[in-house]
Amino acid sequence: MPEDVPGVRTVRLTVLDVLRFLTELVTIASLAVWGFFAWPMPWSIVLGIGAPLLAIVLWALFVSPKAVFAVHPFVRVLVELLIFLSATIAWWAFGHPWIGLAIGAVSVAIGVLHGRRRLSA
Repeated sequence: MPEDVPGVRTVRLTVLDVLRFLTELVTIASLAVWGFFAWPMPWSIVLGIGAPLLAIVLWALFVSPKAVFAVHPFVRVLVELLIFLSATIAWWAFGHPWIGLAIGAVSVAIGVLHGRRRLSA
């Protein structure tokens, strides 16, 4: 292991961090798929770009490790759950409820584990 350098913060990624990032990517991709394929033109363009963009902006504002707004952990978890719920509902509305439920269950489980680790640190 390299030594810690004074004044430089080292980032240690864990498997949980990677899984968390993958659930975020799947959520964003799910919203894009829903937007592009579940709606007729021109709404498919608007929602295919707008839905994932809105989720990314909300994530950056409230949930990310370097969030713009420092909010209460309850608000943070609520925004995170709403984003994951939107992906679940998108798959459900698209006619694939089991994919939506699987994505929702995995995302929530990883989010709970990540949140517990964050609170204990």
